[in-house]
Amino acid sequence: MKMYQTIFSILICHFTFIYCGDKPNILWIVGENFSNDLACYGQANVKTPNLDKLAREGVRYTKVYATSPVCAPSRSAYITGWYATTTDMHHMRSHRDDDFRLPAGVRPITHMLKDEGYYTANITNIGKRVVGTGKLDFNFVNEGPVFDGKDWDQLKLKEPFFAQINLPEAEYDIYDRKSAEKSRVKWVGESWHPKIATPQNVTPPPYYPDHKTTKEEWARYLNSISGTDVRVGWILEELKKDKLLDNTIIIFFADNGRLDARGIHWCWDSGLHVPMIIWYPKGIEAPQQIAPGRVDDQVYSLLDIAATTLWIAGIPKPFGMQSRVFLGSNSDSPRSYAFAARDRIDETQVRLRSVHDNRYHYIRNFTPGAGFQTLNRYKEKCFLVKPLMRDLYAEGKLSGPPADLMKPFPNEMLYDTYSDPHEINNIVDSKNQEHQAALNRLRAALDTWMVSTNDRGHIPEPQELVDEFSKEMHDWFGTPDWVQEK
Repeated sequence: MKMYQTIFSILICHFTFIYCGDKPNILWIVGENFSNDLACYGQANVKTPNLDKLAREGVRYTKVYATSPVCAPSRSAYITGWYATTTDMHHMRSHRDDDFRLPAGVRPITHMLKDEGYYTANITNIGKRVVGTGKLDFNFVNEGPVFDGKDWDQLKLKEPFFAQINLPEAEYDIYDRKSAEKSRVKWVGESWHPKIATPQNVTPPPYYPDHKTTKEEWARYLNSISGTDVRVGWILEELKKDKLLDNTIIIFFADNGRLDARGIHWCWDSGLHVPMIIWYPKGIEAPQQIAPGRVDDQVYSLLDIAATTLWIAGIPKPFGMQSRVFLGSNSDSPRSYAFAARDRIDETQVRLRSVHDNRYHYIRNFTPGAGFQTLNRYKEKCFLVKPLMRDLYAEGKLSGPPADLMKPFPNEMLYDTYSDPHEINNIVDSKNQEHQAALNRLRAALDTWMVSTNDRGHIPEPQELVDEFSKEMHDWFGTPDWVQEK
């Protein structure tokens, strides 16, 4: 009998590592506000040797899309595995001071990991080096602490661990609440970022004007990417030093798209398309989808890192979770579409919905008259290209894609991302049969998704709540003269 008990125990340990001490450590390295702008994705004028190495030794994903083009709704989705439009966390900075509770069955995955023996950490420092912000930008506050701690030294003592490191780049130094008093808001790390990109060697996207300010800001953005890689190097160095690297699976991704005027907040690819790299150490048997140097061109939603992280930890995803497992022999069915939503961001009420397939991108605008020029005080202060383009447009000095960007959004937008990667040619009225077929297919897919996921975007917020954000943004960033003059 004792022999059979031993064999049974061995079999249990073989098929699951939940109770056998063989659970891997899992590290999320989360980029702040950038798209596929690493050297390994083909971006010029950046230096990203550490992330490039992870991509060479792991899998680089090319078609991953955030569920929102702004941080809090996106983060609220991928930490729970549920769309923010389903859980009522889709407005930026909502539910910070009310009695909101996550719907029944919805929990941060850190709580599930903790239930199964994981120590969870949101790391800010390694010794004297700042590696993370400790950002907890979720649209819920009263479900208990999301993480157990933030101390790197605890990781060595409390394996297995799940840790998040939210990198400071790319972001602005705006958190002292004095931005309204400054002539220019500096980038985090601007003084020490590698200066690979310069105004002389960069080519900003064609929807921006050919102007000194545009080139300066684009160079600063690309240099922040190089700065990101420096911090990733520090993290990898410390993992190796502390003998944690051989038992730690690394997932690198960004929370939403680029920190630029047409990126973050908007549902173009520049606001939604994010990098993702998954790296397995040699000491852990990798699933069939993981192979050194593999490039995966399948469509993924960033939502799916929740269920997949649970799978890596040997934890089944909860019933009903909208996130999908994309690793392992019993992975969920691959996605044909990736969906995204934008609703109120700070004081700005604009409702957009988005759906990608492998080639085409469809955006629906539910806010007639809204557009790139719609007031958002944060963007007016921090994104120098916005007031620049407003002035140039008023003077009749913009033409082509930059001038088109200044016009109100149409009700529908369709882009062929193969032939038009910058998404400047709206083909919604094209007579091409393939374009019309794509339009009809994506329209139907979006309609189905909005109904099946109980999209709450049509439910208005109280105006007094929006007014509070308008005051807060005014106090923080000021209000442009062109608004005050109306």
